[in-house]
Amino acid sequence: MGFVAVTAGLFALGAYLGRDLSYGWGFVAYIASFALLIGLNFAVQRSQQLAMGLLFGFGVLVGIGTAPTIAYYASTNPQSVWQAGGATALFIAGFGTAGYATRRDLSGLARACFWALLALIVFGIVTIFVNIPNGALIYSIAGLVIFAGFTLYDLQRLRRLRTFAPRRSSPPRSSSTS
Repeated sequence: MGFVAVTAGLFALGAYLGRDLSYGWGFVAYIASFALLIGLNFAVQRSQQLAMGLLFGFGVLVGIGTAPTIAYYASTNPQSVWQAGGATALFIAGFGTAGYATRRDLSGLARACFWALLALIVFGIVTIFVNIPNGALIYSIAGLVIFAGFTLYDLQRLRRLRTFAPRRSSPPRSSSTS
């Protein structure tokens, strides 16, 4: 969780550093961040330090990629930026805590959320071409429910990985009998 917190802080730093960038450079930063994310999948098996560097670089680049959009909203409606940040923090804190504390196995929830996410993507594509009354509201609420499920599952999985991680023990003592 400490790495997630540092990466979120680096996201904020990237968003601050990229606040004056054009949308084109923001898009380039997004593409670079996805390249780092793909590299992270390969690096995690080889080097912990390289994986941490790629994770932190990902945080900065996603922040830079998001910066032009955040700057736009900050210039037109500054209240929306801090409200979105606060709502996101409360959402993750609440559902993350619930997932971390839940003893019930939530792996079935992850599968259901995956299929629901695919359905949401299809729904989003359909709403581009078909005018569905309150389609944006339906899309937003469904997205919140789906990602609440993913957050519950992920934080429970993190707790279980930590619980079942092999503990380091001291080397066995040799016993000598005389």
